Amino acid sequence: MSASDNKTATQAAYQAFANADLNGAMQDMADDIEWIVPGNSTISRTYRGKDEVRQLFVTLAGKSFRTEPEHFVADGDHVVVLTRVTADGQSSDQTAVLTFREGKIVKFQGGGDTAQQEKIWGSK
Repeated sequence: MSASDNKTATQAAYQAFANADLNGAMQDMADDIEWIVPGNSTISRTYRGKDEVRQLFVTLAGKSFRTEPEHFVADGDHVVVLTRVTADGQSSDQTAVLTFREGKIVKFQGGGDTAQQEKIWGSK
C-alpha cells in the first residue's frame, strides 16, 4: 500500500475508535500486532496480538478515554499521528507511530506524558 493508503486507513481507524466501533478500529491491524504503551503506569507494556489490544481498549474506556487527532503524517510504511488525548478528565498531547506491512498495522508505538499516565492509571 502507498503512504496515502496507510494514512487513510489510520484516519478511518481513529474515527472508528472515536465512534466506539472497536471492530472498525481494529480491522486493519495484523493479528500479531505489537502495541507499545511506554512508561511505568499499570497500562504500560507491550501488548501482543489483537486480543490483548482489545483488552487495552476496554481498560481505556473505563476512564472515558478519547483521542482527538490533529495531524496525520505519512511516509512510506509509517504514519505519525499527533493527537490530544483525554482520560479521567485529564488531557495531554501525544504521538503515535504506526507501522504498516502489506496493508496491516504491525506496530503501534505510543509516546506522551508518562507521568500523567501514572496519575490516571497508577504506577506499577
